[in-house]
Amino acid sequence: MRIAISAESTIDLPKELLEKYEIYTIPFTIILGEETALDGEVDSKVLFDYTDKTGKLPKTSAINEFQYQEYFESLKAKGYDAIIHYSLSSAISSACSNAKSAASKMENVFVIDTRSLSTGIALQAIAGRKLVEKGLSPKEIFEISEKRVSACQASFSLESVNHLYKGGRCSLLSMLGANLLHIKPAIYVNAETGKMAPGKKKFRGSMMKAVMDYVEECLSLFPTPDKSLVFITYSSAPDDVVEAVRARLKEVGFETIYNTKAGATISCHCGPHCLGILYFNDGK
Repeated sequence: MRIAISAESTIDLPKELLEKYEIYTIPFTIILGEETALDGEVDSKVLFDYTDKTGKLPKTSAINEFQYQEYFESLKAKGYDAIIHYSLSSAISSACSNAKSAASKMENVFVIDTRSLSTGIALQAIAGRKLVEKGLSPKEIFEISEKRVSACQASFSLESVNHLYKGGRCSLLSMLGANLLHIKPAIYVNAETGKMAPGKKKFRGSMMKAVMDYVEECLSLFPTPDKSLVFITYSSAPDDVVEAVRARLKEVGFETIYNTKAGATISCHCGPHCLGILYFNDGK
């Protein structure tokens, strides 16, 4: 049986990794005033320049049920007997419910609410690909994937909460307080609910200091990682900061470390100089 592994463009993987793990994607739409583009075709710098110029965030348009149906049918037309689709957290977007609605009208299409975003989705999709390679059935892959959702650790260190405020995910009071005190918060995705919330610790100082403090907090909060794979994902970041994080994760014992750049959908909500480490927190 041929099984396709699929996700939305919010998986934030570059073309070479999508090809390596044979993951298909369907893109969100990015709206910049009167212009539209597909996620994956717009560089994050274009988004940040647009916000600086207009004071507004680019808008993102979730994929509707009809688009999912067409997309799933196109994968079936490629000769796949089943599809396992890893969707952006239902607490963040309507995409997941639209995908599930389309899948309910089709045979052998399984949709997983990853309760995550960015390369948190990638972790789950790559794990799904490995299950395909082991010869498991679509139902078995779906059930194992569903059980592992709660072990996915996704979090980010932010330079500013301005983009979260503009996107309606941060209150005015929190935004003003963070800016006034020069706080660089860490945002964690709750793997049980799929919702984002700030961490308890408040970080200050240079981006290097704030990011490295966040990395230590994250490793402390989620101390039993599956060390086979970790992502360092960022909207923009100096090379020395990325390399310092990479060196720390290597020191911890992570085997495969991928540096990836966040796509347009994620970047427009988190803003520039946002960096996260993402891994499964369930040991081997």
